[in-house]
Amino acid sequence: MLVGYMRVSTDGDRQVLDLQRDALVTAGVDERHLFEDRVSGSRTDRAGLAKALAFVRPGDCLVVWKLDRLGRSLPHLLTTVTGLKERGIAFRSLTEQMDTTTPQGELLFHVFGALAQFERSLTQERVRAGVAAARRRG
Repeated sequence: MLVGYMRVSTDGDRQVLDLQRDALVTAGVDERHLFEDRVSGSRTDRAGLAKALAFVRPGDCLVVWKLDRLGRSLPHLLTTVTGLKERGIAFRSLTEQMDTTTPQGELLFHVFGALAQFERSLTQERVRAGVAAARRRG
């Protein structure tokens, strides 16, 4: 079963879910299986996402219109998609054409994971260099 998740940052007239809803329904998501949030992606308390993640079952596929609808940061996105994969749930992003049920999508996911690890390593390196410089200064 395909389960869709949509998000816009505000509840005002400027941002509406119509584009995302139309794309997800066209991709085969039943409107009864759409979950939504009207909140910034940087917030951790997204009720719609929590409901979607609780609703999907092994063999299902969580579908989003665009990667940034699921998470703003690469580490958060990877954590969410890895959690899905561990539960036997596929992930698909329509705009980026990422689909973890295909070899190409799986490769792209692993590339994202490698980039996130690289980012973590660079951050650790900068922290160590900063601590060493502070020690030298006393």
